[in-house]
Amino acid sequence: MKRRRPEIVGDEMQKVISSIISMRLKDPRVPFMTSVTGVKMSSDLTHATVFISVYGDEKTKKDAMDALEHAKGFIRYEAVQEIKLRVAPELHFKLDNTLDEAARMDALIEKTIAEDERRRAEREKREAGDGKNEGDAGNDND
Repeated sequence: MKRRRPEIVGDEMQKVISSIISMRLKDPRVPFMTSVTGVKMSSDLTHATVFISVYGDEKTKKDAMDALEHAKGFIRYEAVQEIKLRVAPELHFKLDNTLDEAARMDALIEKTIAEDERRRAEREKREAGDGKNEGDAGNDND
């Protein structure tokens, strides 16, 4: 099946913008652990929504997004020079919280499993105690 042009350009933009941010952008507000997780192009290729993942606390994320907004013109110019598009797409940066949500869900799953194990152990302990008491009562009748 043939892929649509916006998807192809979006994939290429993702690679190029990722390279620009990691290699050429010298703003100290953008941490090393910043990555481009995807680029969604408009059908006419005039707008690109760039999804950014930043490792760090909320302040680090906000600072990184502010820095990228400030460097938007530079990133746009460099990307168009490398990809050679007729129209330079307007860049829109969005913070991608997918990894944070995945970590939060993983922690909830781990917490639930631990709670289930604790309850199971308590139930088994209680049932073992009930069985022991019944057995002791039987020995008294002998």
